[in-house]
Amino acid sequence: MTMMMARNDPQSLKLGPGERIALVAGSGMLPKSVLQSLIAAGYRPLVVAIEGEAAIAEAPASYDLLHLPPERLGQIVPRLKGHGVTHLVLAGGVATRPPVRALRFTPGILLHLPRLLTAYARGDDGLLRAIIGYLEANGIRVVGAHEVVPELLMPEGCLGKVRPTAADEKDITAGITAARAIGRLDIGQAAVAFGGRVIALEGIEGTDGLLERTKVLRNHGRLAGKNRGVLVKCAKPGQEARADLPAIGPQTVRDAHDAGLSGIATEAERSFILDGAEAVALADHHGLFLLGFNGGRQ
Repeated sequence: MTMMMARNDPQSLKLGPGERIALVAGSGMLPKSVLQSLIAAGYRPLVVAIEGEAAIAEAPASYDLLHLPPERLGQIVPRLKGHGVTHLVLAGGVATRPPVRALRFTPGILLHLPRLLTAYARGDDGLLRAIIGYLEANGIRVVGAHEVVPELLMPEGCLGKVRPTAADEKDITAGITAARAIGRLDIGQAAVAFGGRVIALEGIEGTDGLLERTKVLRNHGRLAGKNRGVLVKCAKPGQEARADLPAIGPQTVRDAHDAGLSGIATEAERSFILDGAEAVALADHHGLFLLGFNGGRQ
């Protein structure tokens, strides 16, 4: 099955006269995809590259670039306003969370500060909701990356040549249950299941770290010498869709193969597949399945 990369209009976001969009770029491939789509749609975005996370090169002819350390994100609104920004997209990961004492704020944030600091000490979803609320209270509409690059959303069904076996289906079901459970606690979005039971859950180290731990677990007595198992990723129940939707890409496929897994299942229309053609080709090469499952599946 070929990638369904044109089922949506990639330029569905429409800005009116005098409106401007900014991209707050974290790590990973998604920010570059969002940036390319915005430029292709004829916009000149302001890119706020989070230092230590984003890998965005200067391109004066296509967009404006502003570097900002994570501890100064509390000063972002005046900078956005100064560049005429009315809309904003959050894309990519942020692994660094500076200590509270290192954070810097503008006076205008003081009314929102208690809520932001409370959210800062909790999980990612709560913090992102607080940030989005603060931005929109200041007249900046937050747009989901899926509204800018809907063509990168995972379609439902199998991609590529490989299909899950009956044993894989049991692992997928177990993985979905576990991933949703930790999602409700705002811990992570992914789980690895083998033999119908969960053997590893995503923590603060992200999916890369989860798969590295899974690789190490292959030396455990109960798993030694055995292959198969499934990586499952899904959005957290009730998740704020405008930030931090799950994503997979070619590196996820490589890591899953290195961990001895038989495939990857991720929630259709609620997760991204980046560099899809390469990801599918790698999965076919390694004999892994890539499945987009319906969000109603239990």
